[in-house]
Amino acid sequence: MTNTVTETADRDIAETLCEQVKKAHAERAPLRIVGGNTRAFYGRPVEGEPLHIAEHRGIVHYDPVELVVTVRAGTPINALDAALAEHHQMLAFEPPRFGEASTIGGAVATGLSGPRRPWAGAVRDFVLGSHVITQEGKLLRFGGEVMKNVAGYDMSRLMAGAQGTLGVLADISFKVLPKPTASHSLKLSLPLNDALKKLAELGRQPLPITAAAWHDGELFLRLEGGKSSVNATRDRLGGEALDADFWQELRDLEHAFFTQNNDKALWRLSLPPNTAPLALDIPESDIFYDWAGSQRFVKTSLDAETLRQACQQAGGHATCYTPAAYGGAANPFTPLNPVVEKYHRNLKAELDAHGIFNPGRLYAAF
Repeated sequence: MTNTVTETADRDIAETLCEQVKKAHAERAPLRIVGGNTRAFYGRPVEGEPLHIAEHRGIVHYDPVELVVTVRAGTPINALDAALAEHHQMLAFEPPRFGEASTIGGAVATGLSGPRRPWAGAVRDFVLGSHVITQEGKLLRFGGEVMKNVAGYDMSRLMAGAQGTLGVLADISFKVLPKPTASHSLKLSLPLNDALKKLAELGRQPLPITAAAWHDGELFLRLEGGKSSVNATRDRLGGEALDADFWQELRDLEHAFFTQNNDKALWRLSLPPNTAPLALDIPESDIFYDWAGSQRFVKTSLDAETLRQACQQAGGHATCYTPAAYGGAANPFTPLNPVVEKYHRNLKAELDAHGIFNPGRLYAAF
């Protein structure tokens, strides 16, 4: 008897997708890669013929014992979560959904991770391998289904966060992890500076914290791990019990902070650990601290240059989630320095010579 689980895939349309890409390459016609379209807000808008990935879906291979799953890019994240949950396992990087139609390919392409990211790792840390459709319409395999896979060009992890500008993700293999045996969420009433000091203090201790956020005078913590460890930490910290749905609402930007009073632009600030509050003219109520303060969501009417300069001085960067608030004129992403931009341009030219994959998605020059 084997522990390997192999499911009948919903649908494999890789050959059709390859033909579409091959044709676009020959005609130098731009393609707009579309999965569930729930992340269309992220990055610059793309003009091109839609290349629909959502029908390319299904779990190709799942081995709960080896903690490995291979899935087609158009598979809804919710469907993959349900399959993993049957074996009490999960995607540890906790990918945001932004809607029921959200696909696993979109999660990898955007490279976004949920509240657990600082304690578990980012998307690319769990990508073992992939099948990618290249500019010539060829389906090539990169990586595999083991953690030690360093031979050759690491195309699989390179695709994480590239937003479809280097090729089309077809299948992706992930390392999965067991779900924690115990979980408890709590909140403490603390002013911002006290909360940041407490987070820095807790971060130096071996505690089962897997999520930490602060907003409007309250510090939110999630404890996960063994039952005794979780219970001991809960008793030590005290506070008020918090509904676990809080973390899903934060992950998917469905918390009231994101859904109410949206007359300002929404920015995501990425900053080094233990960064103090930035010297910006923004009310505390318009800032949501996640990742123990390393990720901050900000609602503001400040101009992009002011916001980015403050982030840069702190060693971070700022991304605009609502570029329309600036009339679409501002680059949603922080411009690269010339040296890094040169490498990006060279890589793009090598893997997409005619610029057919999501042109302009990351940077206007692309």
